[in-house]
Amino acid sequence: MTKNDLNSVRNCRVCDAPIEAFMSFGQQPIANGFLTSAQVADEYFYEMKPAFCARCCMFQIMDQPAAERMFHGEYAFFSSTSRYMQAHFAKFAKEAMETVLAGRADPFVVELGSNDGIMLGNFKEKGFRHLGVEPSSNVADVARAKGINSISEFFSPALAERIVAQHGHADFMSAANVMCHIPDINGIAAGVKTLLKPDGVFMFEDPYLGAMVEKTSYDQIYDEHVFIFSALSVQNVFARHGLELVDVAPQITHGGSMRYTISPKGARPVSDCVAKQLAWERGQGLDNPATCDRFRANCEASRDQLLTLLEKLRQEGKRVVGYGATSKSTTVTNYCGIGPQHVEFISDTTPIKQGKLSPGAHIPVKPYAAFADNYPDYALLFAWNHAAEIREKETSFTAAGGKWIVYVPKVGIES
Repeated sequence: MTKNDLNSVRNCRVCDAPIEAFMSFGQQPIANGFLTSAQVADEYFYEMKPAFCARCCMFQIMDQPAAERMFHGEYAFFSSTSRYMQAHFAKFAKEAMETVLAGRADPFVVELGSNDGIMLGNFKEKGFRHLGVEPSSNVADVARAKGINSISEFFSPALAERIVAQHGHADFMSAANVMCHIPDINGIAAGVKTLLKPDGVFMFEDPYLGAMVEKTSYDQIYDEHVFIFSALSVQNVFARHGLELVDVAPQITHGGSMRYTISPKGARPVSDCVAKQLAWERGQGLDNPATCDRFRANCEASRDQLLTLLEKLRQEGKRVVGYGATSKSTTVTNYCGIGPQHVEFISDTTPIKQGKLSPGAHIPVKPYAAFADNYPDYALLFAWNHAAEIREKETSFTAAGGKWIVYVPKVGIES
């Protein structure tokens, strides 16, 4: 390991207050680092330790692998593989067009972490000037092939200035499941302030701390997710840069997310929803480190229950197959000690993952046909945040007697 392989902090990334880890998820690999058997010997690991800043209420991991290890030319996540997410982003874009962009002359739209263009494609179809900022070149190439303007760089204040020089200021900026990936959150906020028009709007959504704590969905924590946001922490971050949290809207995506609307301070009225959300969060203890201690105990109980269940099924000779080789599954398998002895293989529809081994646990990843052509006794639902879509698709599996193993919000077996 080299010095640059890990971004480590002992002070809060937002406000610089001293922080300490309240638990450890042990040695974790790159969550999307699906690998061949020849790569196993050189696989990268780091200790994943979450911390909570009592001063600014930011939940964060202490150490994060270098961005180049996570986002690169072989990045294994493509948003458009989910029909549900396609519909979600189409609706997100439509709302932005109606509430932010209506009546504006030749508006300019910028998306951070634009992936394969699943969101920006909606703006392109309507003729909006647009630009996607996507550091992983392979997924950005997919967007470019669709005619979606995309650059493969990490967003920064310097890049914001270059975009302004070339395209002008942005009327609307968006990000979905990407802000939580970026350790220099202050740099991002400063870049947003630079790029936005004085009356511009930035909307982003990410997994929500309140939902994670409530459901013990600890698999929301992995290398890419350096932060898990709350309205409290988002307000604190952006206020440091002359930006204001003006609205919040809960989302069901990714097992519980929140959409935050940010504008230059004083540019737009602040919705009553903001004060209500902040009060609710304080009532739930999302400003209190003691809540993290309870979360740790719940994580440990969930881990022990899941491993006990899988060990029992293994001893009974039952076939268990994983459903969805997700980033989340990397945290679960490595934290719980789940391996090929418990899970025969993981079924996934993403070609770049197929024929490889899961990160750390080294469970084979096979095409969906391997699941559908020979149903197991149990399917371990790693892609639990897409449960409704999956259940709708897999009625034949349950009709054949197959059962689902779930672990969010509780460990159990469902028909």
